[in-house]
Amino acid sequence: MAKRYLEGLPQLKAKLERLRAQTADKVRPAMAQGAQQTVGMMKGLVPVASGDLKNSIGWSWGAAPKGSLAIASAGVGDMKITIFAGDEKAFYARWVEFGMAPHVQGGKFKGTQHPGTRAQPFFFVSYRAQKKEIIKLLRKAIRDAVKGAVR
Repeated sequence: MAKRYLEGLPQLKAKLERLRAQTADKVRPAMAQGAQQTVGMMKGLVPVASGDLKNSIGWSWGAAPKGSLAIASAGVGDMKITIFAGDEKAFYARWVEFGMAPHVQGGKFKGTQHPGTRAQPFFFVSYRAQKKEIIKLLRKAIRDAVKGAVR
């Protein structure tokens, strides 16, 4: 009786391995497309003074560059994608996104009063606006991969 239960196990393992490989091949372009759409929306919403902040917005496979503000890292298996804004030149990305309360400064301008700045969100609003579309893209990619692997 135990033999019957294990019958077909090698074929099942082969299908699951095929599913893993095909899912990665289909999901990677969907993740990249979702990231690119989000970055495009961010670049459209970001306030532009010098253009440094706008030029620092992007996405990458793996970790974000040093000094950047990252939405989050999302991944499937060994694939990890990160959407980010800011870099060593545009280190002020988080202050533009969240604003700054009035405060007494330290450092070079110690003792002076900073009036604060209002928040000018561009980062997380773009992510929240694109989230449903990204999930839809990923679900379709996974569904197509599963259909292809099961056949």
